[in-house]
Amino acid sequence: MTRERSDGETPDGETAGELATDGGTVDDVALDPWGSSTVSDYRKLFEQFGIEQFDEILDSVPDAHYLMRRGVIFGHRDYRPVVDAMVNDEPFAALSGFMPTGDPHIGHKLVFDEIIWHQQQGGDAYGLIADLEAHSARGLSWDEIDEHARNYILSLLALGFDPEEGELYRQSTNREVQDLAFELGIEANFSEFAAIYDFDGETDVSHMQSVVTQMADILYPQLDEPKPTVIPVGPDQDPHVRLARDLAARVSFFGVTEAYASFEADPAERELIGEAYDTLSERHPEETIRCSDAATHLENEREPGATDVEATTLDTAITLLKEAGKEPLRPRTRIVVRNATDEAFEALIEAVEGEKRVYDAHIDTFDLTKTEAEQIAREVEIENGGYGFLPPSSIYHRFMTGLTGGKMSSSIPASHISLLDDPDTGYDKVKSATTGGRETAEKQRELGGEPDECPVYELYAYLLAHDDDELAKQVYDECANGERLCGDCKEQAARLMEQFLENHQEKRDEWADKLDELDIEFDSDRR
Repeated sequence: MTRERSDGETPDGETAGELATDGGTVDDVALDPWGSSTVSDYRKLFEQFGIEQFDEILDSVPDAHYLMRRGVIFGHRDYRPVVDAMVNDEPFAALSGFMPTGDPHIGHKLVFDEIIWHQQQGGDAYGLIADLEAHSARGLSWDEIDEHARNYILSLLALGFDPEEGELYRQSTNREVQDLAFELGIEANFSEFAAIYDFDGETDVSHMQSVVTQMADILYPQLDEPKPTVIPVGPDQDPHVRLARDLAARVSFFGVTEAYASFEADPAERELIGEAYDTLSERHPEETIRCSDAATHLENEREPGATDVEATTLDTAITLLKEAGKEPLRPRTRIVVRNATDEAFEALIEAVEGEKRVYDAHIDTFDLTKTEAEQIAREVEIENGGYGFLPPSSIYHRFMTGLTGGKMSSSIPASHISLLDDPDTGYDKVKSATTGGRETAEKQRELGGEPDECPVYELYAYLLAHDDDELAKQVYDECANGERLCGDCKEQAARLMEQFLENHQEKRDEWADKLDELDIEFDSDRR
């Protein structure tokens, strides 16, 4: 089985049944958390938004979930700290939210499964109902929200979420989340929201407020203790993750960067200065490298054909170095004051041991690595009343293709299977689904089917094969080789779906009798 690709090709050098290594086939894409954007080429997300390929860390994930193994989870943002915590049996958390605008369906099951798997791996698990967002961004009434919230929670529990070991909550009733959202809102502004979310003068204030509430949700698992936290989402939610990472840094007391001299440089300028330092150090290992030496080196190494941005960056770096003159160029770790009180800064000065230089608004340490400096700064922040948030991580799964082709949509019943559908209805929807088969059985046997283009094959890979990689591989190979015809394949899938829905709804019924025992309200008293 290969990872599903929407361009119909198999990566070079692979045979049917092997895992692909990239995200498959993105046209220019604007990721919209409230829109209906689709992604046709996931690889462009790596280039445009800095999402990292999940296969690069797959081997380090203990007991990797089948969605990871099959490439359904295709990307991540800074997931390594979470993996390290799993491996080292250290605290970590997983959180995702569900906007109760309709029935939970098999597309939502991906996120349910990811939260539950992280809980089973030892993480603190959080499932939240984004009811404030549903009311402000989608205009649902509170009665509708209450009904849908109950159904989402029931399915999450039926799939294996342990409420005694995890936390379930609604945005509207969690005072800690709302208080944190207020504090985070101080660091955000309308211009930023307009740039990220395309908000304009017609956007209501409650919608904007729901954004900072989501930022608070993402950071909520770290309120009592900073720890690596992963947010499993579809790629359309990446703007939320990026903003949350920015806000986590903005509310921090300190920031930690690498530096080479007493002046400040941005990352691009710092990279050029670092390259100059490394080159000159190799050429003159016994000599003190000075800023003016690096300026001369960069001028001499100037390459023709540079872009305007590259040329401007180079000019700025050279200017900074020239102004520093004979100051020695020397790598150091810099801890910069952001929101620290005077008392916290004094505590930091005492906490940083070894050779250091203390300035009005930063400390340069020559003995600490960046990681060591971050840990010390975080400890000082927490001891002095700060949050000490770690940047939240994220993992990204593919959108499921609708059963009728195109995007799976809650507003198109035939395109998805609700977790509340009668098993017979689920069976019928699968039997009526579009496939990646050829026009005739003869062509299918001759040319093979196109499982990479098939919504029914996705059902096997995403859900029906469950943890059985061999079954998913068998379905893929038999289809691609022409041994499997669509009628028999859909019949098998329909039966498996029918059985899944029967089992799922039995477990939902069991949990329905125990909902009153949970610490979550389903009947809102809001108007």
